[in-house]
Amino acid sequence: MSPMKVLLLEGIHEIAVEKLTEAGFSVSRELTAFSDKELIEKTSNFDAIGIRSKTQLNPSFFENNKNIKAVGCFCIGTNQVHTDFANQMAVPVFNAPYSNTRSVAELVISLLVSLSRQICDRSQKAHAGVWDKSALGSNEVRGKTLGIIGYGHIGTQLSILAEALGLNVQYYDVIKKLPLGNANSISDLSQLLQTSDFVSLHVPETEQTKNMMGVKELSLMKKGSYLINASRGSVVDISALAQLIKSQHIAGAAVDVYPKEPKNNKEAFESELRGLKNVILTPHIGGSTEEAQYNIGIEVATSLQQYLLQGQSAGAVNFPQIEVPAVKDCARLLNIHKNVPGVLGEVNGIVSKFGANILRQFLSTDPNLGYLIMDLDVKDMESLQQEVAQLNTSLRTRVI
Repeated sequence: MSPMKVLLLEGIHEIAVEKLTEAGFSVSRELTAFSDKELIEKTSNFDAIGIRSKTQLNPSFFENNKNIKAVGCFCIGTNQVHTDFANQMAVPVFNAPYSNTRSVAELVISLLVSLSRQICDRSQKAHAGVWDKSALGSNEVRGKTLGIIGYGHIGTQLSILAEALGLNVQYYDVIKKLPLGNANSISDLSQLLQTSDFVSLHVPETEQTKNMMGVKELSLMKKGSYLINASRGSVVDISALAQLIKSQHIAGAAVDVYPKEPKNNKEAFESELRGLKNVILTPHIGGSTEEAQYNIGIEVATSLQQYLLQGQSAGAVNFPQIEVPAVKDCARLLNIHKNVPGVLGEVNGIVSKFGANILRQFLSTDPNLGYLIMDLDVKDMESLQQEVAQLNTSLRTRVI
């Protein structure tokens, strides 16, 4: 039996190639993203695909690549994948929600200090031969207040690092979160905006967070305060931010993510924030450290390996969750089916017909899918698999 094939795009770290190859997969690695048509052509013979943030996996991709059994997003977000349609096509999507938290938190700390000391503006002047040695508008961060919007994995890491620098930390989250250290929970977003010297955004991309920082919210920020966005590009109204920086209500901003980003390093970057005083623009590098990419490579490659070789779906963002032990001395039947009544009875009937002994059985469901794993002692697993696959409710059936 030939090994399963995995395609990794966008220069995913070599550790992912190593890990998957060691597990017996045939791995191909590309340094770039591809257009929709190219992507469909290049993935026609692969069992799984690994991407970062630029590759878009839309319904057309899944409709034309029914051989794809799993998707690995080697990053935090999965917005580049139509996860609902992937669910309908019985394809789990895995990501790395924890591996780059430290890298992003460290970047935010560096941006916060840089804004407060006007480091980037002073550096640019020095490069141009201008010696601008002045304390005007340059401040220590100790004793200032950092307001964190979104107190998740990154927000909490940032909170700890900020306290170590002597900042007072307060946070707002729509979900009740226990504070770490001396951080204070603020129940009203307006209050946080009005009382913070620095506001840092760490929220996911949802309908609720789209343009959550518009003219009204930005105007509520303290005069002379700073905004940092290393979350999602859709969260901040860039035109409104530019307007409030030009009016000097906001003293500066650091932005790492944008509503529209270049598809590659050769495409020009356009933004209304370009050229504004004390505005730091970075090219979506929050998680772009060697350490983060290494950890992401291990985390997502492990998820793909465990799903494809063992059937384990724990960690999938759009799929019923099952955590199972490794396969030992038996055949494992994996059946993804429509979540309707009677499926388990039909499958068990087939198992009984073939005289199979069920050693272990696991079932998990979501509103659309049921995911069944059976470890069986049976003589004719191939015929059993074929009958299960022919059920009207079955979407994808395989044996490992």
